[in-house]
Amino acid sequence: MNFVMWLRNADRKVFYLINTKLSVSSLDDVMLLLRQAYTWVPLYLFLLLFFYANCRKFLLPIIALSLVTFAFTDFTSASILKPLIGRIRPCHDQSLPFTVNNISGCGGLFSMPSSHASNHFGLATFWFYVIKETLNRTWYWLWFWAFIVCYSQVYVGVHYPGDIIAGALLGVGIGSLSCYLFNNWMTRLNTDITRTI
Repeated sequence: MNFVMWLRNADRKVFYLINTKLSVSSLDDVMLLLRQAYTWVPLYLFLLLFFYANCRKFLLPIIALSLVTFAFTDFTSASILKPLIGRIRPCHDQSLPFTVNNISGCGGLFSMPSSHASNHFGLATFWFYVIKETLNRTWYWLWFWAFIVCYSQVYVGVHYPGDIIAGALLGVGIGSLSCYLFNNWMTRLNTDITRTI
């Protein structure tokens, strides 16, 4: 068995474990809720108010680069990489030797990388950096937030764990680029403020 085949089999086994063996009917509604965008609107409002109260002079860069991060992760994962890679979602994959516990509907045909993973890990990366750089706080819970959203994708049967890992790596990469842009923007703002004093 070559390495690629081993990875594919391992990915399927972990998917089966999460999607079938660890599936509990009492958690189904929770997992469905975790993957819905509207569920996290209170979190986004909280972060907006938090940044306004604590990082007001950097509010425009934070909002702008959050939107840019989301746009790039979503477009790159959904419109470029998924069709290019062409991996079939587990809930569409007829070659699986077991029945997928699909409780959310299957969505599009292709699955790698997960857009949920790239979007949420991209934002988590950017916000973690912003809060650390501007306020010297380390909000590790942002990574847990991204993780539970991604875990729910495997649980409901629409993504393999490998899709999640690929999406997370993409998100961290794009989020890191946004961190670099924010750092430059922050430096310019601080320079402009110093000049006016």
